Amino acid sequence: MSFNRGDKKVIKAWVMYDWANSVYPLVITTTIFPLFYDKWVDKTAKLNGLEDGMAEVFGMQFNGVEIYSYAIAFSLLIVSFLSPILSGVADFSGSKKKFMRIFNYIGSISCVGLFFWNSYSVEIGLLFCMSANIGFWGSLVFYNAYLPEIAEPRDHDLISAQGFSKGYLGGAILLVICLATIMVLGWDAEYSFLLVGVWWVGFAQITYKRLPGNSNDKAKGGSNREILSKGFMELQSVWREFSKITRLKRYLISFFVFSMAVQTIMTMAQFFGLEAIDWSVGIDFTPIKNLVGSEYKAARSAIIQSRMETAMIASILAIQLIAIPGAIFFARLSKKLGNVNALVTVLCIWVCICISAYVLTIPLHFYILASVVGFVMGGVQSLSRSTYSKFLPETVDHASYFSFYDVLEKIGMTIGIVSFGFLTGEFNIRYSIMALTVFFVIGLVLLLFVPKEEKSKEV
Repeated sequence: MSFNRGDKKVIKAWVMYDWANSVYPLVITTTIFPLFYDKWVDKTAKLNGLEDGMAEVFGMQFNGVEIYSYAIAFSLLIVSFLSPILSGVADFSGSKKKFMRIFNYIGSISCVGLFFWNSYSVEIGLLFCMSANIGFWGSLVFYNAYLPEIAEPRDHDLISAQGFSKGYLGGAILLVICLATIMVLGWDAEYSFLLVGVWWVGFAQITYKRLPGNSNDKAKGGSNREILSKGFMELQSVWREFSKITRLKRYLISFFVFSMAVQTIMTMAQFFGLEAIDWSVGIDFTPIKNLVGSEYKAARSAIIQSRMETAMIASILAIQLIAIPGAIFFARLSKKLGNVNALVTVLCIWVCICISAYVLTIPLHFYILASVVGFVMGGVQSLSRSTYSKFLPETVDHASYFSFYDVLEKIGMTIGIVSFGFLTGEFNIRYSIMALTVFFVIGLVLLLFVPKEEKSKEV
């Protein structure tokens, strides 16, 4: 399929994949599945005579949050291993869309698999969590690689922000639908996982219809063995070119560190809200004051649980909506300050957020902090992607270049999530937040050493 850079129809189709895939991180990673999983862990712990919050996996006992974080971290390592190899093959054979589609289908089918969570063991359930995560992040390697091909560098910030904004809106809409099925229709939470899989794969077809399969003349065919061999050579060639660009290297090192914090917060924030906040503050327990003993405790616990779930979902829905103007705001700020300075501003705000979260205890403070998180979340995500895209040299090997971006993001995210899970299991969840603060500070300092000049410098 032939197209011109800047073609509005192609750009709209590209943006549409954000609309399609963003329901996974919102519904599965951030809201409904964590609540479902938290309840399931507590229920099975009681049935199996385990301590509260503990889960038995392969005959060993783990904190529920801890073992979930390990499963997600392992899935990220798999993506980190696969993406450079497949990106080299994609650049040589012109098959970015094919790989993007394959990962999309893996993720969507895995979300459908989560619908049957109660039908199999926790090990199988966590396996579906891992494959869904592999599908999501694997598809993004090839999706992001299209940005420098379909748009001029001057438009990257705004188009990247439009993509995330569209994703935040789409995710919010499906979340509302899922909540309606649970709270109004009385459906089980598992139906939400099914809806995510259908939404993701369904709307992605709009993207596949217009997005070019081969966007450069360099791509060639051949036998599978030849394509794989040439793909490795393609990756090696890109690495040699990449290693000479000072600004790109320094930016990626900074991105690697602050991604440890950003992506971990997005993946594990729900668990922080569930464990660190005293949701009983401000509740009027007068209606149940006549109950005694275990009846009072059960009623009190049910009231607190209901408030907690409602508050968590409402705040995350608000974050999605606030992130839309946030992404656009920071895209416009980058035009005035430059991408690096705009990112420095965003990271300074994130440091303040983490410090505040450490002392957070009551719901009101949680709501305020969630609003700020929403505003800067869109900024840091869209600017990170567009800044890297702008820093790339003139090339047709965009998938290979974005595989380096993806690998560092996933390895950083793996370190962040494992740190979060380990510190939560060994100490408490507040120690995990302080570790994320350190990541943000180091990433911020490293970002200050990224040259702001547009011309790349040779080492």
